[in-house]
Amino acid sequence: MKIEVLKAIQQQKSVLCNLMELYQYDLSEIEAKDVDACGFFGYRYLDYYWTEPERHPFLVKVDEKLAGFVLVNQHTYLHNNARSIAEFFILKRYRNQDIGEQVATQIFDQFLGSWEVRQTALNLGAQAFWRKVISQYTNGAFDEVFLNDHRWHGQIQTFDNSKKLLRH
Repeated sequence: MKIEVLKAIQQQKSVLCNLMELYQYDLSEIEAKDVDACGFFGYRYLDYYWTEPERHPFLVKVDEKLAGFVLVNQHTYLHNNARSIAEFFILKRYRNQDIGEQVATQIFDQFLGSWEVRQTALNLGAQAFWRKVISQYTNGAFDEVFLNDHRWHGQIQTFDNSKKLLRH
């Protein structure tokens, strides 16, 4: 199985937008989100991924087929100058096959430094996924806090991979 994490170019924004709708549909059950009058969830920050240098959009492909996306930014709550997984989505067809773990590892390896990875309090599946992935990636060298204020309500894992030897 060939897993690729590819930087999304501006011409692929509509593809990412379509995948974002599927992602938000999955989350709507947990986060009680509704669609707008046109039947879309929308994502107000998507355009910024091609205009702000600290934002990075990626498409995920498995055997040349679209399988998800990752959005990386620097919108963090606990540490300045850290990276964050803003959004992470793998299509249901590709879940539970270690694809998400491999994608997360590739993303972390691309950006060495401090990281924050957040999950909402009600998204227990995401919490289990990220704890497992980050624990494996860091050999258990991460911290986790529960933030409950006006900015965020949920888990945040933090770690620093500055000294990590990259896998080739």
